[in-house]
Amino acid sequence: MGRIVVDVMPKPEILDPQGKAVAGALARLGYDEFGAVRQGKRFELEVDGEVTPELLGRAREAAGLLLSNPVIEDVVNVSADESADESADDDAVVS
Repeated sequence: MGRIVVDVMPKPEILDPQGKAVAGALARLGYDEFGAVRQGKRFELEVDGEVTPELLGRAREAAGLLLSNPVIEDVVNVSADESADESADDDAVVS
């Protein structure tokens, strides 16, 4: 089973109140090395079989139409998750 990862982030010009709240909390907890935070969304789309270029194209299409709001968000990544194959191997039961 394959997996496609889609990452969506707010456009740079859009205010990100959740990111600002996280940045403030990090500073209060002593994590001063992190100056700014932007919070986005990650989608994991499972597919039967291997991830092909055609499936990645369909995922990009779905990301632009459904998984993101193009007025305020950018789709920043659509890629195959190589770790999906490894975790499937780890879940296999050996007798």
